[in-house]
Amino acid sequence: MARIKYYYDTETCKYERVKVSTWDVTLNFLGFFSVALILAIGILFGYSSYFDSPKEALLKKQNEELNFHYKLMKKEMDNANQMLTALQDRDDNIYRVIFEADPIAQSIRNAGVGGSDRYRHLTEANLENEDLVINAYRKIDHLKKKMYIQTMSYDEIVNMATNKAALLASIPAIQPVSNKELKRLSSGFGTRIDPIYKVRKMHAGIDFSAPIGTPIYATGDGVIKVVKKTYASGNMIKLDHGFGYVTLYLHMDRFNVKKGQKVKRGEIIGYVGNTGKSTAPHLHYEVHKDGRRVNPVHYFFQDLQADEYEKILILASIENQSLG
Repeated sequence: MARIKYYYDTETCKYERVKVSTWDVTLNFLGFFSVALILAIGILFGYSSYFDSPKEALLKKQNEELNFHYKLMKKEMDNANQMLTALQDRDDNIYRVIFEADPIAQSIRNAGVGGSDRYRHLTEANLENEDLVINAYRKIDHLKKKMYIQTMSYDEIVNMATNKAALLASIPAIQPVSNKELKRLSSGFGTRIDPIYKVRKMHAGIDFSAPIGTPIYATGDGVIKVVKKTYASGNMIKLDHGFGYVTLYLHMDRFNVKKGQKVKRGEIIGYVGNTGKSTAPHLHYEVHKDGRRVNPVHYFFQDLQADEYEKILILASIENQSLG
């Protein structure tokens, strides 16, 4: 109940009841409300300055989590880049050196990805952290491009390794007849006395003296291209090894292969004979590289020790009479 107020009237010498108008009540209420409102606003402002609202707290928490995960993602991308750089170094300085291939140019490895419109959908989306998002996408795309180039490089190395293995198997790297004691090489590559005309002529191969019927071996993997009998060379075989290598086997007694047949190094392809313009049972053996006759002795590295190879080089250098 509202408290009744009185005042002393000096004219009537009595206490008169104070009459409160509606306007006074309204003004009092408005004054009280204004003070309360100002006080509430001040308290709310002060509270918001030091304390976050639930929505702000949630947004801040989400932002901190996004920042944390972005930093983790950036660290992982940096680690992936470092690992990829190590692989690139091994690729250029080890693998490509082994296979005698040129390293990949840095301008290719560091090539850009896409044009200026590549991230338009992100710029048009008006993202809150546009620079952060675009930078992350740019790093990921660049990493993917470098990984793709490195993958292509490894594919190329695999092909080179495959070809290298085939090359090593195809090189005529053994002697065509068994010669463990190194006594069968009778005439080497170079100028020799012709057994028929008794003049110095170029001897384009080496002669191995051996009894008729001694096995003759393919000196490298290849395909038999020629199996025939000629007047000068007698029974002969031409073996194409690929990679520019061709070997010839002359004055044979008989064949053990057919034209078009694939053979492996060490496989018997025929037997020593005394056919054609031959003065004694032997095998005349030639090596051609890229169409040019070369000294076969230089390729006998697989079945000889270092001292044996030195000895056979000396024997092959002796100028004597060839056998055919």
